[in-house]
Amino acid sequence: MPSNIPPVEEPQGLRVSAVIVSFNQVAALRRAIQALEKSKNRAQLEILVADCGSHDGSAAIDTEFPSVNMLRLPHHVGAVRAMNIATRTAKAELILYLSPTVEVEADTVSALADRLDADTSAIAACPLLVDPQGAPATRLYRLPDRTAMAAAAKGGQLAEVQADMTQESVVVEYPSLDALMIRKQFIRSMNFFDQRYGHYWADADLAMQVRRAGKKMYLFPTLRAVRHPETDPLQNESLAASDRAVGAVAFVGKYDGSWPALTLRFSLAAGALGRMDLGRVSALLGGQKLDGSQVG
Repeated sequence: MPSNIPPVEEPQGLRVSAVIVSFNQVAALRRAIQALEKSKNRAQLEILVADCGSHDGSAAIDTEFPSVNMLRLPHHVGAVRAMNIATRTAKAELILYLSPTVEVEADTVSALADRLDADTSAIAACPLLVDPQGAPATRLYRLPDRTAMAAAAKGGQLAEVQADMTQESVVVEYPSLDALMIRKQFIRSMNFFDQRYGHYWADADLAMQVRRAGKKMYLFPTLRAVRHPETDPLQNESLAASDRAVGAVAFVGKYDGSWPALTLRFSLAAGALGRMDLGRVSALLGGQKLDGSQVG
């Protein structure tokens, strides 16, 4: 005899962990969390914030959003180390790395997860980022070779790639980590992010690891998120430049060998010495990266 009593739905587990690394970006962080809280299937989403010793109120954001899982790091340990701490803590098998400056739409997170579930050969997926006026603002790059990375270490820009936004999906070589969903198992397989990087180039390293594994990352132009204008929370151009240079040397050493890396390191040090930038010389020769000792 049929019953009119509706079946009891079993609670569903976490599907996605959104990982946000933040440092003195409380207004942006609040906006990013507010958007995530409106996500479709919110109960399947973990919001995980790794705060790097902020002193602007960011570390207390969970008093406003009790469902947020807050990791209070004692100081700025570098974005890469903070991402690793948060990734190891994350409970879901899909990780959405999200910049505090990015505001997702209500269906962005679940739709990205749906795309990855539908294609087991895909390792990662990202939405189209747009600026507040709706213009495309996604940052896609060509994977850098030794020459390109050396130029970037000296302050140059990596070559950007324009994707065909008329397609339903586009294979991308090197997306930024502003809004990227990836399978946690792949991050485990590469033994998490390489902590020779402090703040810069973990995204390039991830892209290279994906290529070497013969896997693919996709951009879905119909899925949107807003990327708001950025301000440098470090507010230290010299420190940022040193971290970029040291990270570039690590990248070259990892993929081109120790001799090219040593050559690049001494070339950069010689340039800094010519400018009488002794702090940069010391950072380069010592391999110093953003690790918390330089930022209060």
